[in-house]
Amino acid sequence: MPLGLPRLAGQVGRPYNETMTEENNAQWRLKARPVGLVKESDFELVHEPLSGPGDGQVLVRNHYLAFEPAMRGWLNDVPSYIPPVGLGEVMRASTVGEVVESNHSDYAVGDMVSGMLGWQQFALTDGAPGPMGGLTKVPAGVPPELMLSALGGTGLTAYFGMVEMGDTVLVSGAAGATGSVAAQIARLRGAAKVVGIAGGPDKCKWLTEQAGLDAAIDYKSEKVSARIREEFPKGVSLFYDNVGGEILDQTLLQMAPFGRIVLCGGISAYNEEELPPGPANYMQIVIRRLTVKGFILIDHFAKAGEAIGALSDWIRRGELVHAEDIQEGFENAPKTFLRLFEGQNLGKQLLKIAGP
Repeated sequence: MPLGLPRLAGQVGRPYNETMTEENNAQWRLKARPVGLVKESDFELVHEPLSGPGDGQVLVRNHYLAFEPAMRGWLNDVPSYIPPVGLGEVMRASTVGEVVESNHSDYAVGDMVSGMLGWQQFALTDGAPGPMGGLTKVPAGVPPELMLSALGGTGLTAYFGMVEMGDTVLVSGAAGATGSVAAQIARLRGAAKVVGIAGGPDKCKWLTEQAGLDAAIDYKSEKVSARIREEFPKGVSLFYDNVGGEILDQTLLQMAPFGRIVLCGGISAYNEEELPPGPANYMQIVIRRLTVKGFILIDHFAKAGEAIGALSDWIRRGELVHAEDIQEGFENAPKTFLRLFEGQNLGKQLLKIAGP
């Protein structure tokens, strides 16, 4: 296991063929590296004997698993900002759960905690900080699942990505977990106009009626370039992009001079067997003197407290809404992951696998 990442409970197991008991732990592990679209068969459900914590460790029972498009990139055996998930390893993912045994002075039995503990029912960890962070206690009164959505990596990614503001803001993937929060942050910070791009009338309706955006563009039924031009006759001053591909290419033609593009993700190409060519309208970056910036959340962990404080205040005052798409059943982990790439989720995709 790479240095700094939580030690997960065991890496050798047998195919899962019985109900979870107090003596064994069910886990989903990476069986094969996906080629093209990720498949359920790329993962294997196994179980192993469950052992108690050693010195300085805690045993956590996961209640919710979180899913994000970036997890697809972790399955590729290529250099990235964190090491790839190894074959036979528990699938990496953010979780929230309850401490059920503890030999760690900072954590007591019954504490609710969030961390990068993976697709498994139980996890052993020492809570040590690292590239992906250690354990975080869930504050009293905060719904645990919120630590995986608006107050978790999703909310922090939106917050730090929307640091550089513009008067006219466009957000792609705006009904997703990160995009929906980023678009609202732009509104809360005083953007004159905020428009989101999403797929389907229900998602677009949620963006305008619940999230308070000025308009929403349905890429499934509308011509995106024409709608952007209609909504932003003087151009887009800030584009927060979660999608890449054709959406990015079309938006380059609608950017205002000296506009800025924040590249958060590129879900349109995550499952491509061969990477598509770059934007045909690439030279618009030069012609319009655009600033294009990519960012990764791990570079901003030092200021996480600032972001959580601001997000909490907005939520408490009812100024920022959040949505969670919650599926149920540990056996459905791979199937729930696929929902992201099928455009089925509205807001943060979660899987409930246990309760208090």
